[in-house]
Amino acid sequence: MVLAAGESRRFGATKQLAMVSGESLVHRAARRAAQACGDLSALVAGHEATQVIAAAGGHCRFLLINERYVEGIGTTVSLAARALAHVADALLIVLADQPLVPTAHLRSLIEAWSGDDDEIVATDFGATHGPPLLLPRNTFEDLMTLSGDQGARSLLHDSRFRLTSVEFEAAAVDIDTPADLDAL
Repeated sequence: MVLAAGESRRFGATKQLAMVSGESLVHRAARRAAQACGDLSALVAGHEATQVIAAAGGHCRFLLINERYVEGIGTTVSLAARALAHVADALLIVLADQPLVPTAHLRSLIEAWSGDDDEIVATDFGATHGPPLLLPRNTFEDLMTLSGDQGARSLLHDSRFRLTSVEFEAAAVDIDTPADLDAL
């Protein structure tokens, strides 16, 4: 699930469309998600949905539109969980604004998952765990209740779930501002 619905307020423009090495951020994320997940990849768009979907280049088989994107990432994750709960064993959450995350890392998250409904697999970058991350079916009910700017981070510290981590320092690089893009 490629999350690309946000308004990019701090960026000042639709950052999903920003270019890195001749490729938009959303295209890069969608391409890598499709390479890791094949026909099971999906894209959630919201702000400037038509342009974001076009920029994704058809890499994701499934498309979701978050009409509530202005409320924050929680509504995007919630929409994805509701839409896919009946068919998915887990959701691999990929953020469009992490341009240094390669397909190999996404595959390593999938391979690290035991298949257990109580195991979350997250990326370890520095002193924290976060996306990309794999969330099993037992998290879907919690994910469906998310709203506002609250993502799935609280589940990483929830005693109901076992956390497995896969180290990848470059996941710490995300594009929030034009200065972040320039630094990259």
